[in-house]
Amino acid sequence: MTGVGYTLPALLSVPAVVVAELAWLRTGLFRRPAYWVTLAIVFAFQVPVDGWLTKLSAPIVVYNPAHLSGVRFPFDIPVEDFLFGFGLVTLTLLCWVRPERERSRA
Repeated sequence: MTGVGYTLPALLSVPAVVVAELAWLRTGLFRRPAYWVTLAIVFAFQVPVDGWLTKLSAPIVVYNPAHLSGVRFPFDIPVEDFLFGFGLVTLTLLCWVRPERERSRA
């Protein structure tokens, strides 16, 4: 089945992280402007680097096409990379902010 290997976990990572924040961690991270600025900075660097690494004309990183959705944007970047990037950065920040929130409650 096309796209299951990488696409399905990538798609599931986004709601999993969002639900973890909204239902369990409740750090308020999504309400912080600094979070959205951080994501913009991460993606601003991800686009040229990931674009260079995955460009179809001379790839450095090669994905098995059977494990991708086939959607690439921009610069031949598999959209799955952005989904995992969101999940990774957001979950890392949530784990960083959570102890800070707990200390302020004590």
